[in-house]
Amino acid sequence: MTATAPVANGRIVILEDDPDIRELIIGQLSREPQEVEAVGTVAELRAILKQRHVDLLILDLNLPDGDGLDLCRELSASGHQGAIMMVTARDDAIDRVLGLELGADDYLTKPFEPRELLARVRNLLRRARVVDQGRPRGARFARFGPWRLDLHQRRLATDDDRLVMLSSAEYRLLRQFVEAPNRVLSREELLPERSATVAFDRTIDIQISRLRQKLAGVQGGTDLILTVRSEGYVLPGPVSFE
Repeated sequence: MTATAPVANGRIVILEDDPDIRELIIGQLSREPQEVEAVGTVAELRAILKQRHVDLLILDLNLPDGDGLDLCRELSASGHQGAIMMVTARDDAIDRVLGLELGADDYLTKPFEPRELLARVRNLLRRARVVDQGRPRGARFARFGPWRLDLHQRRLATDDDRLVMLSSAEYRLLRQFVEAPNRVLSREELLPERSATVAFDRTIDIQISRLRQKLAGVQGGTDLILTVRSEGYVLPGPVSFE
């Protein structure tokens, strides 16, 4: 089933095999100006992704023709640019950590409060828009340390053009840092969709850790993102745009 409204806030696809939960999510998200589409299988989702960009994928983990964690890993490895929110009955900490390590932007367990789902969706879409709108006019690349971030294709590369794939969450984090060098960014700024629980939520720690590991993969890439105790994180400059 598909509910369509003027695409002001983005295009959302729900991958959920339970028709009742699909209807619940559609009903909640369709109250706002965004395009919402729901499918029940991985095959149906693949068909959609081949045809058009998806700003946010709401993903169940237990699927009739695949596993949501495997799908998240595949999408991240292929450079999927949209945000990913996992909504699942799996409430084990290991599943949450694994999902975030594989590139998910957020993780919500069932049963959930519909208003909480809507708030998290709003924040994920808002964060994506802020990142994209913060680009200096005409800039294609951001250079920092030994790295070059392609702001059009959302790819990270060294000066000798060795590519490193970034998940959508890692890209948005890195964009926030390169657009605000030498400024400490609080955990709430970096992860607004979890601002109410960010003080004891490991989501941002996991994402920062994965990003640091990738940046440290070449000489000169360590210590590019520093922890400022009790305040947040900072990318010490300089950063140049071209």
